[in-house]
Amino acid sequence: MQRNVKILLAAAVAVSTASVAQAEKKYGPGVTDTEIKIGNIMPYSGPASAYGVIGKTEAAYINMINEKGGINGRKINFISYDDGYSPPKTVEQARKLVESDNVLMIFNSLGTPPNTAIQKYMNAKKTPQLFVATGATKWNDPKHFPWTMGWQPNYQGEGVIYAHYILKNKPKAKIAILYQNDDYGKDYLKGFMDGLGGKIKPVMTLSYEVSDPTIDSQMTRLQASGADTFFNITTPKFAAMAIKKSAEMKWKPLHFLNNVSASVGAVLKPAGFENSQGIISTGYLKDPTDPQWKNDAGFKNWSAFVDKYMPGADKTNANIVYGYNVAQGLVQVLKDIFSVVGGNEQIIDKLEEGARRAGAHERACARGPARSPTEPTASRSTPRASWKITSPISSSSRCRCRPWPALPGGRTACSA
Repeated sequence: MQRNVKILLAAAVAVSTASVAQAEKKYGPGVTDTEIKIGNIMPYSGPASAYGVIGKTEAAYINMINEKGGINGRKINFISYDDGYSPPKTVEQARKLVESDNVLMIFNSLGTPPNTAIQKYMNAKKTPQLFVATGATKWNDPKHFPWTMGWQPNYQGEGVIYAHYILKNKPKAKIAILYQNDDYGKDYLKGFMDGLGGKIKPVMTLSYEVSDPTIDSQMTRLQASGADTFFNITTPKFAAMAIKKSAEMKWKPLHFLNNVSASVGAVLKPAGFENSQGIISTGYLKDPTDPQWKNDAGFKNWSAFVDKYMPGADKTNANIVYGYNVAQGLVQVLKDIFSVVGGNEQIIDKLEEGARRAGAHERACARGPARSPTEPTASRSTPRASWKITSPISSSSRCRCRPWPALPGGRTACSA
């Protein structure tokens, strides 16, 4: 399944080179015989700067690939700009990448509000907005935005998991919720409320702005509500604040922390391991602090990569694992596209092959049972901090087939 989805993503990217007028001889924007330009936008500054290490990891991974010869002889030129997690700045940087730098795509730009700000522009330009670094449910809209593609499990599905866990294990919970007041926070909140299905009504739900200097007042009010269960829908900076403030107030609810902030290095360490005991979250990547991966080949490769290309980096930071994984996906997509020598016709041939393989995937999906988000199944320990981790999230409730406009002839592709 992963292979077929990867081929389809490669198809959407490759068509961007095929749809450009022949003014550039053989290739479209961002591609020459020796170079592939990839754009990226990250919050290296501002309230979400903890995520900046993702862009740094991707740059380091691409450096490694270039040292090994690149993609079929082409070196990747990775152009990454800072937007400070400010949507107007994201728009400015996206225009610069597309219209001045002439990139093939914008890859893994971070954040729901920033990506929302450029989604219409990217699709109007028919420039892939590939593997957006956000799990918002809105990215699954190929009818209106065929050039925008997600990568990670969606936030609403994750919210449902927490709700089901509470209904099963604490059906009389008094729930307090803190969420970021934007599309990111509201997406998690919707999934959580849908999962509760009206069986439990939260005693208090408060929001914060990403520009707020502190969330102390919200935390004080949430404690005063009498809640014994807390759903913490925040980004790393505010997640650490919430954990520390809860400890200062000696408020010890059953604490759920959303996945995007479930990082030992970026959140639990600054919050204090002694304050982070018993937190429940989800995971879909191998946690670098989990001893079960000590002898895992993939973990060893990641660790060696960090040692060589990111010396001194904090190996407890899950964002480095994320950046490494999504960069691997990018490289595989590029290999699928540029594994042929020649012009657009040969690339199109490869896309048609991918479409045929997708047809086989479609039939397999039709026979298979429907899938739903998995329930939490296990707990484990991390250095000086213990928290429960669920099984990997299954973000799709079913296999669905739809027209994929980016494929030649409007062929039908299947996406899980």
